[in-house]
Amino acid sequence: MNDENNEIKSKINIHWFPGHMTKAKRGMQDKLKMVDMVIELRDARIPYASRNPLIDELTQQKPRLIILTKTDKAEPNETNLWIQELQNEYTYIITLNILKDNVKKAILSASKVLMKEKIDRQIRKGMKPRAIRAMVCGVPNVGKSTLINRLANKKATITGDKPGVTRALQWVKMSSELELLDTPGVLWPKFEDEHVGMMLAVTGAINDKILPLDEIAYFALKYLKENYPERLIAHYGVELIDNNYKLFQSFGIKKGYMIRGNEVDMKRVIDTFMKEVRSDNFGKVTWEKTSEMPE
Repeated sequence: MNDENNEIKSKINIHWFPGHMTKAKRGMQDKLKMVDMVIELRDARIPYASRNPLIDELTQQKPRLIILTKTDKAEPNETNLWIQELQNEYTYIITLNILKDNVKKAILSASKVLMKEKIDRQIRKGMKPRAIRAMVCGVPNVGKSTLINRLANKKATITGDKPGVTRALQWVKMSSELELLDTPGVLWPKFEDEHVGMMLAVTGAINDKILPLDEIAYFALKYLKENYPERLIAHYGVELIDNNYKLFQSFGIKKGYMIRGNEVDMKRVIDTFMKEVRSDNFGKVTWEKTSEMPE
């Protein structure tokens, strides 16, 4: 971290596919034939990066309900643009504040919209529509375990701040009309796209122990300078300059993060900055814009 020119030279190439995730992928493949539709959770701050290519591969043509979570942390206007971008004939999009909204009502209503053709067909045949069966999936840290717990009205799954805490497949009966198959948060074996790795890292979906945190911090600072400069100024009370290494130094001086020799404790500055980013100290931030996404 000697100067700004060295901020992000190395390409993030993360190999992170523990044994339990390999097992989870096989489990998802085996169970897909048992479900009518797929419910995929994505982080509203990073709707593109928090999609999982494995889910696209595994679910194929199953009807899909995408739930954008953590909308309280994202910019509402950007979230609305993402809804328009993602919705199509086979995909229905809703937003949820998992801790505050009536999640049962919202998910059941959306699932009925997606499965309307099949439900109507059963009714025309004189059948009582059976419960919709849906597989719930998503990358780690999108709020899936918290959602399952709320839907089941009990501590149905283990939750925690560390990504990937759910380990086993399990069924959760939400109501007589909807049954859910919970799955572990599955990440793909390798990030070829540096953008994806950076976005997941910024929001905490990847364990910090396997990442160069200073590179993630520089990436986040650059984005905030370009998109939310006034928030950085208001938070730190310093003038923004081009050289981000020196800018981090000014943050450290402002906070009094000094070490022997009157030098700035840059490790402490970086650690604190990333904690502030993830604690929403800079307000609602959408880290991906629809206009910037690949075709």
